[in-house]
Amino acid sequence: DRVAIEPGVPREMDEFFKGGQYNLSPTIFFCATPPDDGNLCRYYTHSANFCYKLPDNVTFEEGALIEPLSVGIHACRRAGVTLGSTVLICGAGPIGLVSLLVAKAMGASKVIITDLFAERLGMAKELGADFQLTVKKDDGPQQLATKVEDTLGAQPQITIECTGVESCIQTALYATRSGGVVMLVGLGAPMATVPLVNAAVREVDIRGVFRYCNTWPMAIAMLSSGKVNVKPLVTHRFPLEQAVQAFETTRQGLGIKVMLKCDENDQSP
Repeated sequence: DRVAIEPGVPREMDEFFKGGQYNLSPTIFFCATPPDDGNLCRYYTHSANFCYKLPDNVTFEEGALIEPLSVGIHACRRAGVTLGSTVLICGAGPIGLVSLLVAKAMGASKVIITDLFAERLGMAKELGADFQLTVKKDDGPQQLATKVEDTLGAQPQITIECTGVESCIQTALYATRSGGVVMLVGLGAPMATVPLVNAAVREVDIRGVFRYCNTWPMAIAMLSSGKVNVKPLVTHRFPLEQAVQAFETTRQGLGIKVMLKCDENDQSP
């Protein structure tokens, strides 16, 4: 069978697994997260419960992109994105872009996305962002929050922070309207100085995500139905034998998603 692999597999039936939050299980196996080995090989054995059959109209390449897409699904679900939501996304890297795709698919009416790099914002526009805001390194968080409000015409109800940069987290908290939600997805330093009181007195909820759970069926349905198109995210392709070169391309920040082609029979572009 053609399948997409969910890389996190619980090792035991603990309280997190029973409650449907198996991603939070402290003993979970997760591919390529030390001490667990990854699956960078031609053949690999994985739990059948975490292998999901792909419909005929979903390619292997799209199947591989379900993993990053799942981060966007989990973030948007926890943030409560729904019909008519206004959303700010901080960062137009791979996770910011999948969050954009999912937010629009879930019914967000207006999405504004920020980044330092114009080319990333260009891709965001292609993928459906309603507004793009170029960030300058000397922009202050409150100043940026005002720019977001001016561009959007109102403060966003939901902010999905995908950079992990302290100043961006500050911007997210200042920018989000009272009673809204800030979703922290990007990972930065373990400690961050943020305007917590500002958020607290305005009842802005701060939520986090750890990977994803129960997202593969939704992701497959989104891809199969055509509600979400992840194909433009792949900018580079390498055969498995050139894995080192592929990782180096990613390390240099080139492109968006770098794909390793493991199946010699896979003819997807």
